[in-house]
Amino acid sequence: MIVDAHSHIFPSVNGIIWAGKTTSAGYGNIRVGDQTRRLFPAYNERTEYTAEMLIAHLDWAGVDKAVLLQGTFYGECNAFALEAADRYPDRLFAALHADPWREDYRNAFEGLLETGRFCAVKIEFSEKTGLSGLYPGARLDDEGIEWLWDAVRRASVPLVLDLGSAEQPSYQTEAVRRLAERCDDLKIVIAHLGQPRRWVEEGDPDRWQMWEQQIELGKLPNVWFDVSSLPDWEEDFPYLSAKRYLRQAIDVVGPGKILWGTDQPGTLQHQSYPTFLRLIELQIEDLSQEERGMILGGNAVEVYKL
Repeated sequence: MIVDAHSHIFPSVNGIIWAGKTTSAGYGNIRVGDQTRRLFPAYNERTEYTAEMLIAHLDWAGVDKAVLLQGTFYGECNAFALEAADRYPDRLFAALHADPWREDYRNAFEGLLETGRFCAVKIEFSEKTGLSGLYPGARLDDEGIEWLWDAVRRASVPLVLDLGSAEQPSYQTEAVRRLAERCDDLKIVIAHLGQPRRWVEEGDPDRWQMWEQQIELGKLPNVWFDVSSLPDWEEDFPYLSAKRYLRQAIDVVGPGKILWGTDQPGTLQHQSYPTFLRLIELQIEDLSQEERGMILGGNAVEVYKL
């Protein structure tokens, strides 16, 4: 069983981040504020990534299932993700996008979650592409959003957090630790392995220590990491710094706390989808068959109840 634990689909890019609105610009391009940038290869005229496009990529690489995450960068598309999961119930599993700081949001969120149709709740909290940039000063340990943690626990689904990287105010490791320790029945998945960065490792020991402290969260019984978007794209394949980060994390928390993911389609501008599977296979080739199976899909099946 191979599971991509961090994928995205969307009918069009229609979000908002600190730099402004995000919209589709055609042929894989998007507009962010008044700037145009490439999101993924020019697959078709519309900048969209449908369930069928994702399924075709899964089939191309031999991947069995994918977890559909969302965020403010692409724009909320809960209904679109659910409809895809309904069409492909054995392949796709939808996570609910959450914005607990939005005014009058609680009732709508709890109503969606109580349907039982979502496999997880995702908070895109990073500063550059998430809620921290839209709500300066926002804190994950704010008493005003404790209702959300309670709702997620009642639904018995995991919470996925994108905390950005160590230079961002969204990198709230201690707040996550307090949440994980207080709500020990709440499963938490931190995206992108806490976003280690080669330039931080080489030139900023204080921020590198912040990453190491975040990885320590994985020693708690209810905290996991996905490893999507791990490579430094300025390096050449096989992105040796990414292997170094992954193996350091495995040494600390063990292979049972690591979920493979790709962050497609945004990462497809750098490599083809089968290459991402080949990359993780190279990074963990000296682990046992059981340990490789955990990372490639077993852990995701357990955490997301697939």
